[in-house]
Formats: sequence, structure tokens, C-alpha cells
Amino acid sequence: MHVITQFKTHAQGLEGWISIHNELTVGHIFLQEEPDKKIKFLDAWVHPDYRGEGVYRQLWETRWKYVQDTYPDYTVYAWCLPKTLPLLIEKGFHAGDVCTYVE
Repeated sequence: MHVITQFKTHAQGLEGWISIHNELTVGHIFLQEEPDKKIKFLDAWVHPDYRGEGVYRQLWETRWKYVQDTYPDYTVYAWCLPKTLPLLIEKGFHAGDVCTYVE
């Protein structure tokens, strides 16, 4: 069983959740409160040995419920990878322009 715990960081406006299984952190997810009633969904990570077990979805749903309960009149936005886009669209987000990473 995975236990999800919320925490606040020392960074201004940054909150996160971790998923713990057998005393091992197997995932995390963050958000940042911004000016003008905006919430930015930040990075998420799941340990490679626990991918495909629903850890990301559980973290995402926990954060989403928190935002809906705590920030009901805020605009929520995120940058995401193509594999995450279907979940965001499922939740009512609208896709904007595509951005490509270059190095």
C-alpha cells in the first residue's frame, strides 16, 4: 500500500506530496501558488520500479482534489509531456501550443 503525505517546502508557495511504500519514497508531485490567483502544476516523478502501478495517478488525483478544495477560484496551468496530456484533458484542461525541448 502506498501512503501519500502532503508537505510544504521552504520555497515560497511550493507544496508537494510524496508517495511512500515500505519506507521508500516511490513518487512525488508539486504545485506552486503564483500571483494573480494562479496555480502552476510542477514536476512529478515515480521510481522506475513502481511505474505502471498507478502511483502517478494517485499523486495527481490527491493534488487535484486539494487544489479544487483549497483554490476553487484559481486558474490552474501546467506544462506536460505528450503521455500526460490525456489526463489533463480528462480533467478539463485545454491544450495550448506545443513546446519542444532543445539542447
